[in-house]
Amino acid sequence: MKKRSGIGAIVLLASMLGLTSDTAHAMHIAEGILPPQWAALWFALAIPFVAWGLRELRVRSKEEPQLKAMVGLVGAAVFLISCMPIPVPTAGTCSHPCATGMAAILIGPALTVVVASIALVLQALFLAHGGLTTLGADILSMGVMGAFTGYGIFVLARRLGASWVVAAFMAGLLSDWVVYAGTSFFLATALHGDGSLETMFLSILIAFVPTQVPLGILEGVMCAGAYRFVQTRRPEFLMMLTKEREA
Repeated sequence: MKKRSGIGAIVLLASMLGLTSDTAHAMHIAEGILPPQWAALWFALAIPFVAWGLRELRVRSKEEPQLKAMVGLVGAAVFLISCMPIPVPTAGTCSHPCATGMAAILIGPALTVVVASIALVLQALFLAHGGLTTLGADILSMGVMGAFTGYGIFVLARRLGASWVVAAFMAGLLSDWVVYAGTSFFLATALHGDGSLETMFLSILIAFVPTQVPLGILEGVMCAGAYRFVQTRRPEFLMMLTKEREA
């Protein structure tokens, strides 16, 4: 049990913060904001990534029986950490930490898409955070864009000679910011009307800045801390991910 105390502490802290948040505000992209054609497009683009993640979970679980326990812990952390809404009225949504950059460097980006998708579905069904029709866009931004950015930044930084702590920090920081750039774009495509898409995108993106800049820094610190814990207590999980990357 001691081996999991660090991740357990992160989950507990996230749970406490989530319970003290005002859950009346809609998180992610709220139900009804996206026109049907845009909602369908984002669903179509998200589904292949979810299918890829499910296939990887099935394949890797046969070779790494302990993987499911790690995926479960990381999934719980993603669910709870992303349940901390900070309303952004000018953007029609909320800011919140995502934890998908952290998840990606611990279990891989494809599996992160799966756990993010599950978290988003549960939040939409039981917490009124985000909508069911907007799940495709939310999965693309938080799951796909957040996970693959975080993982890619971590790998690139390490190959360029950065220490693991710098690489993990940058993964958490930039994955968070990319999620909100993606959310801003999805909202802009639906809301710009006859106006400029670029202007609407920049307006929404700027609306997120006051909350997302500090949240991104917080995610960077959290990501580095989580990586350090796993590196110290369960390095075999990171070794498995390294083998998967080199295969």
